[in-house]
Amino acid sequence: MCAAADPAFGAARLRARVPQEPPAHAPAAGRRALGLARGRDGLVHVPPQAAAGIPSPLLVLLHGAGSSASRALDLLAGVADRAGFVLLAPDSRASTWDVIAGGYGADVAFLDRALAQVLARCPVQRGRVALGGFSDGASYALSLGLTNGDLFGRLLAFSPGFMAPAGQVGRPAIYVSHGVEDAVLPIDRCSRRLVPALRDAGYDVTYDEFDGGHVVPPAVAGRAVDWLGWQPG
Repeated sequence: MCAAADPAFGAARLRARVPQEPPAHAPAAGRRALGLARGRDGLVHVPPQAAAGIPSPLLVLLHGAGSSASRALDLLAGVADRAGFVLLAPDSRASTWDVIAGGYGADVAFLDRALAQVLARCPVQRGRVALGGFSDGASYALSLGLTNGDLFGRLLAFSPGFMAPAGQVGRPAIYVSHGVEDAVLPIDRCSRRLVPALRDAGYDVTYDEFDGGHVVPPAVAGRAVDWLGWQPG
């Protein structure tokens, strides 16, 4: 993992923060587009609790390579909605996330805009913002999350391939899952190396290996949301 002095550190930092007071009026429940860009944009899902004005946890979900915000939301939408989470899923600017393509930049800027919009419109609990993703999205969640651990108190990495933080800020707790039969990102050269490295760096990591391939089974999704342990109110 890189040191905080890495030249890309500033480009990887998110500025959006949960406001001191919730917005006066909450949006209606349901899923809708962010409306921040033509083509590749993003989605926000507001649960009934947040629509009623109850401050709720926020979970940001990042899709895999060649995928979309819709697929990212579908990973956890059912269990997270029942738990009362506001869900935000941005689309990457290109087919995958910027650091994978060469360095932090456009995706960080777009995520910052998306977060600022959601935090201004939805009642979100202070201190209860999490970042997660699948595949390339999991690698990006670890990378960006470790660099912004003062914003994200929890990180979820479903089948990550690597991590490349620009620096380490804060000390988020981390949940990692990986299928032992994963042929896309083999577990031996991915999570079985990443998890010990994170633990050696002092992070609290819950590691969930399961029988299966490059997927997020419903049972794993449920365990991940249970691990978060956050409720609205």
